Amino acid sequence: MPFLPWNEINTVLLDMDGTLLDLHFDNQFWLEHLPKKLAEKSGRSLAECREEMHEHYSRVSGRIEWYCLDYWAKHLDMDIVAAKREIEHLIAMRDDTLPFLDALHNSGREVVLVTNAHPGSLSLKVEHTKLDSHIDTLISTHEFGVTKESQDLWRALQARLGFDPATTLFVDDSLNILEAAKTFGIKHVLAVKNPDSKQPHREIEGYPAISDYRTLIDDITNHPFENA
Repeated sequence: MPFLPWNEINTVLLDMDGTLLDLHFDNQFWLEHLPKKLAEKSGRSLAECREEMHEHYSRVSGRIEWYCLDYWAKHLDMDIVAAKREIEHLIAMRDDTLPFLDALHNSGREVVLVTNAHPGSLSLKVEHTKLDSHIDTLISTHEFGVTKESQDLWRALQARLGFDPATTLFVDDSLNILEAAKTFGIKHVLAVKNPDSKQPHREIEGYPAISDYRTLIDDITNHPFENA
C-alpha cells in the first residue's frame, strides 16, 4: 500500500477512465468495436481498419483530438456516441471506487473529476454510473481546449479551482499525465496498477501506485481535512 500523508492533502483530483471507471469499456470501444464498425462501413478487412486506426491514434495521442468525439465523427463520418451506446453495457465503475469516494467525501476534502474525455463521453458514463452524485465538481478538459498532458491545462485548472499544488493529490492511470502534474507542482500523485479489469496488473516504477483504493480508507478516515 502506498504511503500518502493525508494530513497534508486537502484537494483530490481524479481521472475518470481507468481510475474511477473500468478501462475495459474504452479499450473495447477504441481497439475492437470502432475498427469493426469502420470495416463494416467501408467494406475493408478488419485487420486493415484496425491498423489504420492504431496509426491514427498514435498520431494524435496526447492531443485534444484523440479524446474528441467530434473529431472522430467527422473523420470517420460516423455517430461516435451512437456507436458507444452499442456496447454501453460494458461501462462500469471499479469495485473500489464508491468506498473510496465516500471516504473522501466524509473526510471533508474537495473531490474533483478531471477527465480528458469529451463531454459526450462524460455524459454517457455519468448516465450509467451516477458518478456525479459522489463528486463535488466534474470537469472535461475540452472546456479549456487542451489536455492534462499540457502545462496550459494545469494553469487553467488551478485558476478555475484555486487549489494549492502543495496540498493536492492527483490520481491517474496515465504515467505521462502524472508526470505533467508533477512538473506543474502537484506534490502528491498516485498511479493505478489495474485500469482494465480484464488485463494483468502493471508494474509501476517511479510513482506510488495502487490496485485497490479500499486499502486507503482507514488512513483517509483517520486524517480528515482539518477545516471540515
